[in-house]
Amino acid sequence: MSVIVVSPLARIGEMAVRHGCRDMLSLMAVGHTFHRPGVIAVERHLTLGLNDITFAGNDRLIAPAETHVEAIVTFARAWQRETPLLIHCWMGVSRSPAAAAIVALAIAPDQDDEALADRLRAASPFATPNARLIAIGDAMLGRGGRLVAAMKRIGRGRDADGNTPFVFDPLPFPVTPPMVPADAE
Repeated sequence: MSVIVVSPLARIGEMAVRHGCRDMLSLMAVGHTFHRPGVIAVERHLTLGLNDITFAGNDRLIAPAETHVEAIVTFARAWQRETPLLIHCWMGVSRSPAAAAIVALAIAPDQDDEALADRLRAASPFATPNARLIAIGDAMLGRGGRLVAAMKRIGRGRDADGNTPFVFDPLPFPVTPPMVPADAE
């Protein structure tokens, strides 16, 4: 299994090359142009146009919506996981960590939401997953409020300068089965 690399926009080329990423998910405001790293094929890149807001109703901004989360889930389930997945937004702090959590649950739905939130916080003291993306992902993935509660528990991350990528394992740490003596019945 491969990992997720969460990055600010300014470092996507470096992170794609450094980690050997071949799939990329971009969560950027509509009209914000950027160059896809050459190591990412166009057919393995999904760009979603949304702003980093937690409310709907602003005529100038696009709030995260069900269609965005559906696209994240579909992209996650198509990710072959032979190489790391690069997820980025403007600063790598809000939209992309939320998407990383949604990807993790889309590919491994049996994992514990609290442990997922703890892994995210351990990977980045700065991550503050977008609450609207998390709420939509929670509902869409049938988490029953557990993902929302887990992300609320870890709270807002530390202030960030928007230049700190991180690597996140989307799968729970393996659990070692208890040792059973060979002669036990």
